[in-house]
Amino acid sequence: MLRLLLRRRDFALVWTAGLISMMGDWVLWIALPIRVYELTGSALATAAVIASLVAPEIVLGSIAGVFVDRWDRRRTMVIANALQAVALLPLFLIDSEAAIWFAYPVMAVSAALFTFTEPAENAFLPRLVPDDELTTANALNALNNSLARLVGPAVGGALFLAGGLGLVAAVDALTFLVAAALVAAVRASGAPEPREQSEDDAAHALVRVGREWVDGLRVIRRSRIVSVVLGVTAATAIGEGIFGVMFIVWVKRVIDGGAPELGWFMSGQAVGGILGGVVAGWVAKRLAPERLFALGLLVFGILDLALFNYPLVIGGVALGLALIVLVGIPGVASRAARQTLIQSEVPDRYRGRVFGALGTTAAGLMLVSTLIAGAIGETVGPIAMLNVQGGAYVVAGVLVLVLLRRAVNEARRPLEAAPQDA
Repeated sequence: MLRLLLRRRDFALVWTAGLISMMGDWVLWIALPIRVYELTGSALATAAVIASLVAPEIVLGSIAGVFVDRWDRRRTMVIANALQAVALLPLFLIDSEAAIWFAYPVMAVSAALFTFTEPAENAFLPRLVPDDELTTANALNALNNSLARLVGPAVGGALFLAGGLGLVAAVDALTFLVAAALVAAVRASGAPEPREQSEDDAAHALVRVGREWVDGLRVIRRSRIVSVVLGVTAATAIGEGIFGVMFIVWVKRVIDGGAPELGWFMSGQAVGGILGGVVAGWVAKRLAPERLFALGLLVFGILDLALFNYPLVIGGVALGLALIVLVGIPGVASRAARQTLIQSEVPDRYRGRVFGALGTTAAGLMLVSTLIAGAIGETVGPIAMLNVQGGAYVVAGVLVLVLLRRAVNEARRPLEAAPQDA
């Protein structure tokens, strides 16, 4: 994996930009909710910060993909990162409860810009590495979030204590500017494949955007592999929404833990993700992406079920910490394989739309399952609810093995039936 970073200059620049900006995100995501709760004393006001991050992905994610397929992907990433730095400026004004409302539009705008940068990067990646290194590159990208999650929260807490929310916002803005500069130095062309243009672009712009969005959905429907990937992602997103709410309850009620124990598990999750990035890069050379995707989902679900249920047999947290580290390995592997499958199966001119649809689907179902878990989780119990998540991954792994077998055995060919741009 290190050789890939050293050999592929453009990929190394994009990877480093992503790592730096993600660290900045984690710095802010730790400090801002703390500041909001300090000023308001309201759990609802604090939860609204999280909602303002999720809502733009649901509303804009799929449509943003249309524009990612129209615009130069490299330029899109540069501009969006620069705008995210500017969008953070109002956070300097939050010095009282009356000013807390600034937090919500700032987070919403930042999340809206992210709906352009993420599919742009995913669509751009096949330009930066050869096909046989694509899964390894995706594994390295998945590693970014784990590295950022390991370092960012600690840095965010220290910066918040040293200089308050203003210092945190300044550092986060700086990370976006550095990321923009790094991506700007990439030499590979970010221009999408040429599309047919109509004479009356201006007059029918909205109609054309709508038609192109529908065309992207048709590509998903006509590709068995992409349809299965999207369906499996939807199922696992429901489980992730449940996990986000019920794991805190599990720590509190099942293992009699508190904030320290929750922090240990979060750090263990990050360590597992780092290990997963390394292992996934090695395994990617030995397993086809569809098999890696299936096995990653299956092993992830089995380890999750072991994690959630082990306290029924053995007490303490040591085994739980070991299990959550192990879970990170198949988790990263399955995500890297999923990205590779889409990048390999979807023509360049449709990739932004497909990744946008993937993000919107996942965000919407995560929000729904989060609300459901919050409403019934205390009644049903944390172990039963979390078993839904683990079971969903096991079922997803089996479905991928079964449903993709025929498609994978067939000769891979471009999506010849894909609709033509108008």
